[in-house]
Amino acid sequence: MQIHTTIDSLRAARKTAGKVAFVPTMGNLHDGHITLMRQAGEQADAVIASIFVNRLQFGPREDFNSYPRTLAADCERLEAAGVAHLFAPDENVMYPEPQHYHVDPAPAQISILEGEFRPGHFGGVATVVLKLLNIVQPDIALFGKKDYQQLMVLSNMVRQLAIPVEVLPGETVRADDGLALSSRNGYLSPEERAEAPRLYRQLARICEAVRRGDHDFLKLETEAVAELAAHGWKPDYIAVRRRADLQPPMHADDPLVVLAAAKLGRTRLIDNLEI
Repeated sequence: MQIHTTIDSLRAARKTAGKVAFVPTMGNLHDGHITLMRQAGEQADAVIASIFVNRLQFGPREDFNSYPRTLAADCERLEAAGVAHLFAPDENVMYPEPQHYHVDPAPAQISILEGEFRPGHFGGVATVVLKLLNIVQPDIALFGKKDYQQLMVLSNMVRQLAIPVEVLPGETVRADDGLALSSRNGYLSPEERAEAPRLYRQLARICEAVRRGDHDFLKLETEAVAELAAHGWKPDYIAVRRRADLQPPMHADDPLVVLAAAKLGRTRLIDNLEI
């Protein structure tokens, strides 16, 4: 695997890489990331991954400075997964001057759910992803479904800006007890890790109830929030939404997804399940 720390080096390698599948990450890789890399390898001649902790998507009280940076271990995992090229730029490579130009996603897509609790987050994500797509110029880009709202925002950005890349979603990878794999799971204490699968169980309970014909979504959401709060969680939201635009359901046959974010101790966990 070739490791590139400059844009010129990465672009030179891209010229001879053939059909490229690209997987952007912030590092501290887990099995979910590696599953995406292997999925990417099935779609293209070469896989390019990136590792960059993007300051623009972190709020002022979030964990930018403490976010785990594990480049040596990440490189070993990427090489074992068959990744051909890793783009691992410093901040002064990605942002050599103040970033005055930003992507401004549609307010209706980013003022809800995660966007309500993390203002500015999706603008930062979309800006860095657009910049990475311009640098790498891949044929395919893969993003995990665990960050469901992010996947929607980025897919819409690619479509509306006519970026010549195919966006492919990757299924959420879970531990045996149902917990969605996340780089931030490492913040959990042993006791919190044992408690964390409760979030998945609440989402699964809602999905099962909806499949049985229960469409009182507010009741289902309220019960799940109360269950988490009773066990020491601080829920931000649990919401049943339309898959297409993450707005409240209008019809019983709308394809749905249930999404959640809740804080357990100092760790904020997100998850979702399609219904």
